[in-house]
Amino acid sequence: MLETMRRLGTATNSLHRGMKDAVDTFGALLVDAFHYLALFGMVAQGRASLADILLLFIYLEIGAMVGIYFKTTRLPVRYLIYVAITALGRMLIEIVGAEHRTGMDILVITGAILLLSFAVLVLRFGSYKYPSDRPAADLAR
Repeated sequence: MLETMRRLGTATNSLHRGMKDAVDTFGALLVDAFHYLALFGMVAQGRASLADILLLFIYLEIGAMVGIYFKTTRLPVRYLIYVAITALGRMLIEIVGAEHRTGMDILVITGAILLLSFAVLVLRFGSYKYPSDRPAADLAR
C-alpha cells in the first residue's frame, strides 16, 4: 500500500511538472507573439507618432507583466505603475501637442507622474531593504 501511494505521488508530481512546463512554453510563445504583433502592426501602418510609440510601450509592459505573472505566479505592482506613468506621459504629450494648453491640467499630470515615480522609488527601496524570504507565503493566506 505504501509503495502504491509513493508511486502515485511521484506520477502526480511528474504530471504536474510536465503540465507546468507546457503552459510556461505556451505562455512565452504568446508573449513573444504579442510583442511581434504590436511591432509589425505599427510598421504596417507606415508611420508612427510619439503617441503610437508610447501606446506600444504600454502594450509591451502589459505583455511583460502577464508573462511574469505566468512564470512566477506573482503580479509585480511596479509594472502597473510603469503603465500608469507611460499613459500619463502619453496624455501629457497629446494635451500639449494637440490643444497647446499650458494650464493647471499640465501641472496636475506632471505632479501625478512625479508621485508615481516616487512610489516606484519607495517600492524598489522596500524590496531591496526588506526582501521577501518566502515568495509563497502570500499565497498561503
